[in-house]
Amino acid sequence: MTTTPASVLPDPTAGMETDKAPVPHPGAGHIRSFVHRRSHITPSQLEALEQLLPKWSLPYGAAALGFEQVFARTAPTVLEIGFGMGETTEKIALARPEENFLCVEVFNAGVGALLRRIEASGLQNIRIIQHDAVEVLRDMIPANSLAGVHIYFPDPWPKSRHHKRRLVQPPFIQLLASRLQPGGYIHCATDWQNYAEQMLAVLGAEPRLANTCDGYAPKPDFRPQTKFETRGLRLGHGVWDLIFTRNPD
Repeated sequence: MTTTPASVLPDPTAGMETDKAPVPHPGAGHIRSFVHRRSHITPSQLEALEQLLPKWSLPYGAAALGFEQVFARTAPTVLEIGFGMGETTEKIALARPEENFLCVEVFNAGVGALLRRIEASGLQNIRIIQHDAVEVLRDMIPANSLAGVHIYFPDPWPKSRHHKRRLVQPPFIQLLASRLQPGGYIHCATDWQNYAEQMLAVLGAEPRLANTCDGYAPKPDFRPQTKFETRGLRLGHGVWDLIFTRNPD
């Protein structure tokens, strides 16, 4: 019988709160932008976690990665933070086989869903780290190493008192910029106008970054439009893309 490692099983003690911001994890050194809640995980996602996580994932560790060893080739590496159920990740990785995609997510259902997509599509250019993205970026990503970063529809934490939980904050963007190669890009997308305004201000204030557009960017062809985004647009919701590049040293 196959047993599931405790580290990938949904936490039976996870908080049931839906309105309270998370308490920072002891020793994290930052306010986490996510909170573990009870969520549904399908049998197929759980099976993928049991069988495929060792094949396609990397354990968190306080040591810089060597991308050539991780992906068994030399290629530009793009970091994706918070891939949800992996729909967009799969499409981009299929369309850009010449690039590596290092994908970070904390939630079991999403990791299981992407593992299934990797196997179904025969993808070889994705690796997953199931851990807090700030700690991964701080401890595992070498300076000046990333060709790009994707942050698509991060949790907006819409209530004003929770804005400090948002991922896109000056210290995080400063760290992120240090991990980009000169000329590397950060691409963010959100469907919350207030968060888009914050992203534009924070990214624009980082001296190592330059906006590729005058304000917000048109949606690039390489970012697929998800079914949820399509529904939102049909209902009149806005979507804002931002693309910044790191300045030459």
